[in-house]
Amino acid sequence: MKTYSTARMLAFAALLGMAPGCKSFLDKDPLGTVTQVNLFNDATNAVQAVNAVYDVAGWDQGPKFGVGDFVTVHFEWMFGDILSDDAEKGSSPTDFGAVAEIKNWSVPTTNLIVASLWTHSFTGIARANTVINNIDAGTIDATLKSRLKGEALFLRAYFYFNLVKTFGGVPLFEQAVLPTDAGNVKRSTIAETYAFIEKDLKAAAALLPEKGALASSDLGRATKGAANGYLARVIMYQLGTDNTNNHTWQEVYDLTNTVITSAQYSLYPNYAAIHQDIGENSSESVFEIQFAASNDSYGPISTGTANNVFQNNRATFGYGFNNPTQSLYSEFEANDPRREVTFIKNGDVVLGVTNTVDPGFNATGYLSRKVAIAAPPAPQSASQNVRKMRYADILLMKAEAAAQLGRNSEAITLVNQVRARARLSTRPPGTTVGSTAYAPANVPAGTLPDITGLSGSALLTAIWHERRVEFGEESLRYWDLVRTGRYFSSLPADVATRARTHSITTGVVNPIPLLPIELQDVQTWGIAQNPGY
Repeated sequence: MKTYSTARMLAFAALLGMAPGCKSFLDKDPLGTVTQVNLFNDATNAVQAVNAVYDVAGWDQGPKFGVGDFVTVHFEWMFGDILSDDAEKGSSPTDFGAVAEIKNWSVPTTNLIVASLWTHSFTGIARANTVINNIDAGTIDATLKSRLKGEALFLRAYFYFNLVKTFGGVPLFEQAVLPTDAGNVKRSTIAETYAFIEKDLKAAAALLPEKGALASSDLGRATKGAANGYLARVIMYQLGTDNTNNHTWQEVYDLTNTVITSAQYSLYPNYAAIHQDIGENSSESVFEIQFAASNDSYGPISTGTANNVFQNNRATFGYGFNNPTQSLYSEFEANDPRREVTFIKNGDVVLGVTNTVDPGFNATGYLSRKVAIAAPPAPQSASQNVRKMRYADILLMKAEAAAQLGRNSEAITLVNQVRARARLSTRPPGTTVGSTAYAPANVPAGTLPDITGLSGSALLTAIWHERRVEFGEESLRYWDLVRTGRYFSSLPADVATRARTHSITTGVVNPIPLLPIELQDVQTWGIAQNPGY
């Protein structure tokens, strides 16, 4: 499902007047004949309304709440990678100081990246609510209606999950928010927020089709597998942070097993191709954000993403952010093909072009190869989809659940499936000048041997190792460190001290570091701020 500019603009126009908290738009009469009352009487309009929710999930930057002041970029790697030991900020030391503030846990309440995540997430929630609250009364086909409502529920849960991980408990909105609500909005607890997310994901799973039932033109939309996969991730994260909702590893085991036994997914045969065009919406894709190249620059109307220009090499067309660390490089076992697929170092040939890593615009000597692409027509509007959940994650979540439940042999088998695929990987595309072909890796015998005979903490350590190298530079590392209680020990002492001052440390399984809520919303809505801000 590549959402092109016409579809996005139609969707944006259809819902612009429904954005919450903006009196100038609330006061306007509906344009034409499309209103919330009749929007879902027409199949095309209904699909466009849901496309408008997906649209926000792909925003790099744009107007606040879709209609207000401009806000800057946010990407998940700015949290999932940069906050961890897997990545440094990159670019020049003085470039985009807001990223450095996040990396160093010296984040002011005016940090533009944090504000972007907050405002865009609630924009997506508002658009999802428009669908959820009005589609049942529509006269479109019942099967389409169920699918679209399921997608909106999934996306509302997706936005809230990003919020609760980053900010803790947040206001929970099921209806449009009006300007008169200012001062009356209350933060829910972390547990209440997670319960809300779980409710949405369970409802979505009941309404959504399996991936195999989608038309080819709809690939990329949320599915039953995505809803169950995210529900497993949501519960797994609670198990290591705030488990007030009393979840168990058996739930994670059962949910991941449901995805596996659905027979809708498989590991993509070549690890080196997962992040290439040929790997988009592949057998391994559980959920990914869709993009299409265009001639647009920054902003929400663009169908492409600035994700690549921010991370690509300064010597090609990028800005050089999110540099993988030596710590991550050293985590890979000898001859693991995944290391070359993850890293670019000075002198490497990438997509047929020799790359020079300039230390003036790099913090580690490395760049991420998973986002390396040929320069698009507009650098800020690339077409590479962002993989949010892969089948390998389903397997490794089930492995971790099995290990926690004492099913050691089953956990080992699952980990070995992931390792076996890695052994068969080629080199990344274009390792010879002028070519974009996949050269064989010629992995020596004995590379990535099956793990055997492990149990207890040794088995968990092996699973966490596999997660780190399998998902390197895919924005999962920080969250894995937090939920497993290893985060503060991974940080320099001064950074760890600052992170602790912004953490919830009582009534939790492991401390939960939190970023600040945007200052303007704290003041306007009277929302309690997070610790230490």
